Amino acid sequence: MNVSTRPSVLPDQMSAAAEQGRICALAAKGQRDLQRQAARYPDLFTGPPFDGALLGNIAMAIAFGAPWCTPEQLRLTNRAVLWGFALDWQVDYLAKTRADVDRVVAGALAVADGAAPDADDPLGRLLAELRDELAGVAAFAELGEAWRAAVRRTVTAMAREWDWKTARERHDAPLPGLPEYLDNADNLACTVVNVTHWIWTGDAETHRHLDRLVTVSDEVQRVLRLVNDLATHERDLEWGDLNALLLVADRAEVDQRIVELVERCTELLAPLAGTCSLQAAYLARQIGFSSGFYRSTDFWGQR
Repeated sequence: MNVSTRPSVLPDQMSAAAEQGRICALAAKGQRDLQRQAARYPDLFTGPPFDGALLGNIAMAIAFGAPWCTPEQLRLTNRAVLWGFALDWQVDYLAKTRADVDRVVAGALAVADGAAPDADDPLGRLLAELRDELAGVAAFAELGEAWRAAVRRTVTAMAREWDWKTARERHDAPLPGLPEYLDNADNLACTVVNVTHWIWTGDAETHRHLDRLVTVSDEVQRVLRLVNDLATHERDLEWGDLNALLLVADRAEVDQRIVELVERCTELLAPLAGTCSLQAAYLARQIGFSSGFYRSTDFWGQR
């Protein structure tokens, strides 16, 4: 290194590290809240899959996605992700029959529509907490249907994937094609988290553009679905999960689809950058963070 460059380079490095440290502190506060929340629901969050790293990874992903937010602003977003992981576990791994899946779906839909959760339904109680806090936002009166629709899409997509997975295990039905699989990307529970985040933290401009933001979020969700699948292929084979690589003859097809989807996201985000700059940045950062994160790890602990 040229000695003459050190005075400018080193302060830049210090400044960058300071900002990263601030975001990590935001994540640490989020993780502690998630630990308290998980402790309140031991029936949902026990066992190796829900280890401390999972909770830390959730908080870190959300903190790096919206580093301009306060811990209180990210509290509900983090908890929405936690609900998504609990839902996924209930449907993908604990449900043994379609009736089990139907009970989970029916419980979530009822709660989303305003019903009180059953006493023996901890997943419903967790969702009801989210619903009730969101209902305290004035805009929820107008935007509540967007949130309910996102919940419906998420639980329906998870049930559909359960059908595909069990049909594959029985060898009695063909696997979906990649386009159909991507159309079911709500099973990742990304958009439902984003809708929660935007209602909870968004300003009037964000709320006015919620429909457009959801459209872009759905495209981002498809990118994240494929990025996740590339990183977790071996684990998915071990756990019996469906994965995009099972649906194509060549991994290059998935790689190319990611490139196309990212280009599409960029096109959709460009006009939003002028009206909802923070939310456009939030979606772009989701792609960037996941692309880096999934290079070496994923969220779940051991099964």
